Amino acid sequence: MRAGETELTTTQALLVLNALPNIGPITLNRLLAELGGDPRSVLAAGARRLESVRGVGPAISASITGWRENFDLAREEERMAQAKVSFVTTGDAAYPKLLREIHDPPIGLYRKGGHEFGQPCIAMVGSRRTTLYGQSVAKKFGAELARLGFCIVSGLARGIDTAAHEGALSVGGKTAAVLGTGIDLIYPPENLALYRQIEASGAILSEFPFGRRADRQSFAMRNRIIAGMCEAVIVVESDAGGGSMITAKFAGEQGRLLFAVPGRIDQATSAGCHQLIRDGATLLTSVDDILGELNYLDGLRPGPIPEKAGSGVSGVVAGAAQLSEDEKKVFAGFAGGALVSLDALAEQTGLPVSRLSGTLMMLELKRLIVKRADGTFEARG
Repeated sequence: MRAGETELTTTQALLVLNALPNIGPITLNRLLAELGGDPRSVLAAGARRLESVRGVGPAISASITGWRENFDLAREEERMAQAKVSFVTTGDAAYPKLLREIHDPPIGLYRKGGHEFGQPCIAMVGSRRTTLYGQSVAKKFGAELARLGFCIVSGLARGIDTAAHEGALSVGGKTAAVLGTGIDLIYPPENLALYRQIEASGAILSEFPFGRRADRQSFAMRNRIIAGMCEAVIVVESDAGGGSMITAKFAGEQGRLLFAVPGRIDQATSAGCHQLIRDGATLLTSVDDILGELNYLDGLRPGPIPEKAGSGVSGVVAGAAQLSEDEKKVFAGFAGGALVSLDALAEQTGLPVSRLSGTLMMLELKRLIVKRADGTFEARG
């Protein structure tokens, strides 16, 4: 037995409206505003009333009045139940707070994972055809920002997106992936394991119904969400015409802070970042650049990830993240406030330089040491 419009819940009605073809978020929000904010009233309205709303013509009104022919609600709800997916609407606490403020917010988001976006978010985007430099920068910033308590938001794409998610996960931080497809479609397919990791400790989001395949429009719509839900957007590597430049454009329109990481002048994937910097984006070289711009004071900065007990590290390391054996060995070389060079550490620890460099990077990410301008390292006070 088919339910009539009056039998639908508010969330079900929003689910229907969100899935109907050829109706953009601006039109949907305008319809809701014109008809009292109740999505059931929109579905129950006749064609004449619908077409009295600016931007609504016969095609859209026919889609709404004949919604049962355009959308199988029962099947969608069955898919959601099987996949453990919820539909978060603008009235729900789990809907990203900043996303409500943009001029075309989605009326709802499909969500997998339990993260409810109570902490500030920072987006990190970039090229799919990235360099090793870009990947290392994205992982480093993703890890350090996540350790400071930010949720790292990206699009699960190859390259910079993947590195940003992996950086956050590497320190036990929160990360969210916003898809340009239905939430049941994993693209690229090689990121299935990453998708599952994000679902387990963060969130997967999409405004598209099950089965929606990617196209140029869907990725642009996805990018506005990535920018809209975040305090700031970081572009790590991008061609001048890359999709990340669209995200940067949305960030500017939405009043979000925009950062760009400089790269080699002869590298095509640096051209977009250099253009953004010329156009006024903040040049990003360290996490401190972001913290200075965001200016979190008096408790407004998110709380850092709680440290694990029982690390076996004492003194200034107490309260820091659990250290590996290599990290303990290297950090011991900074006792007494010594300034230590890479060569001296290699001699003290017996670690090969390649392994030592990676260990020093992790200690920097954990904010236990800092590299000085002369190339030596010292422990943070």
